[in-house]
Amino acid sequence: MLKKLAVTYRKTPCMGRSHGVHAEPTTFGVKMALYYEEFKRNRDRMLQAIETISYGKFSGAVGTFSSISPDVENLACEKLGLKPDPISTQVIQRDRHAEFMAALAICAGSLDKLATEIRHLQRTEVREVEEPFQKGQKGSSAMPHKRNPILCERVTGISRVIKANMNVALDDMTLWHERDISHSSAERIIFPDSTIALDYLIHRMIFIMENLNVYPENMMENIGRTGGLFYSQGLLLALVEKGLSREDAYRIVQDLAMRVWSKEGTLPDLCSTDSAISERLSKKELKEIFDLNRYLKNIDYIYKKIGL
Repeated sequence: MLKKLAVTYRKTPCMGRSHGVHAEPTTFGVKMALYYEEFKRNRDRMLQAIETISYGKFSGAVGTFSSISPDVENLACEKLGLKPDPISTQVIQRDRHAEFMAALAICAGSLDKLATEIRHLQRTEVREVEEPFQKGQKGSSAMPHKRNPILCERVTGISRVIKANMNVALDDMTLWHERDISHSSAERIIFPDSTIALDYLIHRMIFIMENLNVYPENMMENIGRTGGLFYSQGLLLALVEKGLSREDAYRIVQDLAMRVWSKEGTLPDLCSTDSAISERLSKKELKEIFDLNRYLKNIDYIYKKIGL
């Protein structure tokens, strides 16, 4: 589903944000492509973790085969579809289990990250996307107008349990000598709970992404909300290319940007009447600087790198 969204909205501009503040335009497709690539890593990480944990041992009380033949271990592991652990004590060492739990926790973190992205983009003053809201659903028992991102909030909440279980798996690595039983009771909780919870989160997120409401018109409206401030870096670099020091160019552009924040005009309009700009940049050059498509020129290169 992420791949489909990435392809569909490949060239759909939206505002990129750093620290929650408007930065420079990206595309909604690029946002989704980022998650597509991240979940490919989660898949690979999970497969590797399954490989790491798929070992068995029948090597006796402290792992020395004192009362059992190594042939028994080889035969039993083969029957179970496991590989014999090269060396063990009374138990398989729990770094293997911690790696498996880490794969679960990282995947849960990625799901939380995606859910949080949607929650932020669903805020009323942003409203670039919205999780599915079905007919008859209530967003609030007190306020009938509410369309709250409760599905994504649920993903965030449950992911915290899985991530917290990672700490337990790390503690389980520390056993006394050739074995104690402190890990056993904890593992009976964290592994069933975490695998079931992650399966639930994955299916919830699939439903959310398959039915996601996307509002390109709001994305464009938000791009224009700050009067072209996002062009500031391009303007800065153009002035540096004309021979200004970076410090002087930064000061000129920042002064103009502060005037935009004060609602004195848009950045393109202020530049057209500012002598420090007009002395160095032609109208044609300014038009090129203030072209939204300039921010999309390497999108195809990004997609090619990730195989889309």
